Amino acid sequence: MSIPLSPRERNWGEGVNMEINPLGLTAALTAFLAIWLGHVAVRKVEAEARDLRIPILIAIALGLLTEYCSLITDHLSLKTALGILGVTLLWDAFELHRQENRVKHGHAPANPNNPRHAKILAEHSTATTLDLLKRNPVGRPVPPDEAPKLIHH
Repeated sequence: MSIPLSPRERNWGEGVNMEINPLGLTAALTAFLAIWLGHVAVRKVEAEARDLRIPILIAIALGLLTEYCSLITDHLSLKTALGILGVTLLWDAFELHRQENRVKHGHAPANPNNPRHAKILAEHSTATTLDLLKRNPVGRPVPPDEAPKLIHH
């Protein structure tokens, strides 16, 4: 497809041959959606799972399978999307473990209805059921004792 790069070139009647490559858009959309869905899934799965080993193994298996599919396909856009999705799934397996540590430190809310989280709440004084992300920003650093007062339920 011929696209003039500037009005000056258009006025001269000379176009520059450019091929529109959708690979960048494919990579950007895949990365955005995979990271967004992975973030939501990690928070949800970690809060609900009684044992994290199975979700971690599933994420690793899906990540490796997706990476394998990325390596064997010849379609460049599909190869790109599968590669990004596979790495994101592998990273999500790691994040499931890190999310549990966030719960232990009170950086993410514990689910008192989950026996694993109930144990965390009993063993770690820093663990909380409050979601500190559900508060209105006040435009300044907030001390730990003030943060719970700013949470809207």
